[in-house]
Amino acid sequence: MVQFGHELRLEREQRRVSLEAMCASTKLSVRQLLDVEAGNFGELPGGIFRKGFVRSYLRALQLDEPFWLERFESSYRASGLAESQEPDWVGFAENVRNNRLAGKSSGIGRKWLGVLGMAVLVALLAACVWKFVLLPRMHTDQHAGLSQRISASPLPVADAPSQM
Repeated sequence: MVQFGHELRLEREQRRVSLEAMCASTKLSVRQLLDVEAGNFGELPGGIFRKGFVRSYLRALQLDEPFWLERFESSYRASGLAESQEPDWVGFAENVRNNRLAGKSSGIGRKWLGVLGMAVLVALLAACVWKFVLLPRMHTDQHAGLSQRISASPLPVADAPSQM
């Protein structure tokens, strides 16, 4: 338990990252960071928050999350603080996180599919308006103009032969 936290502190010190920089990066207080490094898991908030604090610490130092989280869980179980219901909540939180990550990539495709569908719908609507509204009006206007021109122009009268 203490060894896990001690090794985290050594990793932080090797990377020359101060506690203040870790606080800014992880949004955790100095006290909480010191509790993680000391292995005082009982002093941290319970449930999935505890694992979230460790995950934030690991991300701030860009450490291998699966490896270090596995070490954290074994250290936490060895401390005797693990509750019987807690693994269910941790599994639930992991499933939610994985589903959100999986949904991000497919959400972009769905968005563009919706945009494409709307563009096709607008084009189809424009074609219908052109064919059934504008085009018939143009034909009736052309026919009306032609008939007006025909009625307005004098018909040529055949000259009668003059008798002289």
